[in-house]
Amino acid sequence: MTEEELNIAFNEAYQRASRTKIQLPPDVMLHFYAYYKQAIHTEGSGFYNPSGDSELRNAFKLNALFQVKNLTPNEAKLKYIELVNIHIVD
Repeated sequence: MTEEELNIAFNEAYQRASRTKIQLPPDVMLHFYAYYKQAIHTEGSGFYNPSGDSELRNAFKLNALFQVKNLTPNEAKLKYIELVNIHIVD
């Protein structure tokens, strides 16, 4: 798959995930979150710091991000696409 094809597939997967009405378990949502953030991560931008009012929720987000920190953006895009294909049925 070329980089352009990967980007198209990732954007389509993101659109599918954004439109779904399926209520996913929190752990699956954290995987979506972490893969998405790693996929759009650009070099030199530093580590993403989650925002929100809940310190506990932010801690879970940071943990999810830490678990995917060694993935390249392209690897994260593939993982995100895989998650969509498993959990989001049109």
